Amino acid sequence: MSLIKKPAELNVQAFIKALIYGQPGLGKTTLGLSAPRPLLLDFDGGVHRVRTEHQTDTVQISSWQDVIDLLENEDLSAYQSLVIDTAGKALDFMSEYLIKNDPKLGRADGALTLQGYGSRKVLFKNFLKKVAIMKKHLVFVAHDTEEKNGDQKIVRPEIGGSSSGDLIKELDLVGYMQAIGKQRTISFDPEERYYGKNTCQLDPVIGVSELEETTPNILLSTIFDSYAKNLAKRQEKAKEYNDLIDLIAKAVDGLQNAEDANLFVIWIDNIEHIWDSKYQARRLFGKKVKELGLSFDKESGEFSDPVVEEAPEQDIVETETPETDVEAPESDGADTQVSEEDVQPEQVIEVVEAESKKATPKSVQTPSIPKATQKNLFVEELNAD
Repeated sequence: MSLIKKPAELNVQAFIKALIYGQPGLGKTTLGLSAPRPLLLDFDGGVHRVRTEHQTDTVQISSWQDVIDLLENEDLSAYQSLVIDTAGKALDFMSEYLIKNDPKLGRADGALTLQGYGSRKVLFKNFLKKVAIMKKHLVFVAHDTEEKNGDQKIVRPEIGGSSSGDLIKELDLVGYMQAIGKQRTISFDPEERYYGKNTCQLDPVIGVSELEETTPNILLSTIFDSYAKNLAKRQEKAKEYNDLIDLIAKAVDGLQNAEDANLFVIWIDNIEHIWDSKYQARRLFGKKVKELGLSFDKESGEFSDPVVEEAPEQDIVETETPETDVEAPESDGADTQVSEEDVQPEQVIEVVEAESKKATPKSVQTPSIPKATQKNLFVEELNAD
């Protein structure tokens, strides 16, 4: 089996890794808990700030060992999402865990050494892989902080200094939550003044409605479900594209002469193209035209076959047969009967060849793949897929 895969054959990760960050008190944790069937990992000790009607099953984390035990020993099949509140505290717990197990990774003030930061990055990536293997969504919640870039202020997630860059690289969505007047919004597209990431092609700004006691908390569930459906549609479209390119390649490969080429041009202009399929068809067709040596007449708009020059006739030089002294036997005047035994094989061959030259050769019809009548059949096959 080939290691090279076409887009429709790729194993696409359908489970989302997201980060929501913003000012305190905007309802980031509540928004995080709107993910499908969530389990809250409360690193921050702030679950009590979530309104009771929107609270969910929770693990109150006291050390990173609790996370290891949770993933290895607990049955998490009832949950589809893990919500980490907050991401900054989770990284702090990782640091404590690493220094406890290897004091050389920490400094005297409790901060990580350079090697310690490298070890935490590995530990964080292993955590992401573990959750991915479990096929669960992962939602991080974080506070925001400002940093200056010259006169420009940039809002970024408050996650362990340089570690925020490492975290963002591993995520599918990064949304900045803010309040404009009384309207809360979350923005996923990156801008000059704040970090963002939108690989799921969501709307750049999404409104976050105020929840009443009876209002279901489902915003992230709706977003994740929409992403999964769009992903399935893109994969199906990619399969249709691959099938169309294969069909075009087979049609081009079957072209044998100018008549075939002219029929192909009619056919390719009347099919429904997907993405750059028409460009790919032109590329393959142009190569085939050069291979066949076809020429194009701009006035008629058609291709013609190359002209084959006939070989010049050679003058036949007659040679005189030398006379011999051998006299032919005299005939006695009676009819000479020739038996089958007297006929030599060479004479039979000469007769057959002479007769075959008199026969008119039958024309051989060259098959052409893309007939005009195949246009409807192709569209039917494409729609059937």
